Amino acid sequence: MSWITLLMFVTIAVFALSKVLPVKGVKSITTEDLANDLSLKVKKQYIDVRSEVEYNDRHIPQFGNIPLHLLKQRVNELDKKKPVVIICHSGMRSIGAAKILKKLGFEQIENVSGGINAWRD
Repeated sequence: MSWITLLMFVTIAVFALSKVLPVKGVKSITTEDLANDLSLKVKKQYIDVRSEVEYNDRHIPQFGNIPLHLLKQRVNELDKKKPVVIICHSGMRSIGAAKILKKLGFEQIENVSGGINAWRD
């Protein structure tokens, strides 16, 4: 294997891992943790970053919808000082949303592991 091929492989691997690894400073929570918070009416900002179509098909009532592609434009709807819980379909887009919010100065971010797929109504 040439050094160019090896370099390309390493670059692709690092890029792929950066998309799926947890974001530093973002707490990963289970759907059980989420259900507990919701039943106790814990004051957090609950955001579903799936598309409007996906959200309308099925969502958790306490979650508002801010699609990932609109998050930067609509971030002013969120309070940086309050905890934010993010959910998506499987947990991948919410990782992207967490990265965006972290860069924008949010400090209390929670990502729902497994997304809406893991949620049981």
